[in-house]
Amino acid sequence: MENIEAHLAKLKAELDQARQSGDTGKVNHLEGELKDLEAYQQHHPGEQKDPTPLEVYCDLNPTAPECLVYDD
Repeated sequence: MENIEAHLAKLKAELDQARQSGDTGKVNHLEGELKDLEAYQQHHPGEQKDPTPLEVYCDLNPTAPECLVYDD
């Protein structure tokens, strides 16, 4: 995706399509992804760049082992 707004719009369109088709597994997945991306956007209001899944995860879970950065 080019930016976070385009990514949010794409997720919302996919979510609507999944709801119409009755695919509850996909609906649950997309709702979680949309919730996380919206939370990321709230934490970084001026940022337009579409974050990677790892950036979103680390923003929501800064103490997770895969998000810790060590200085030697």
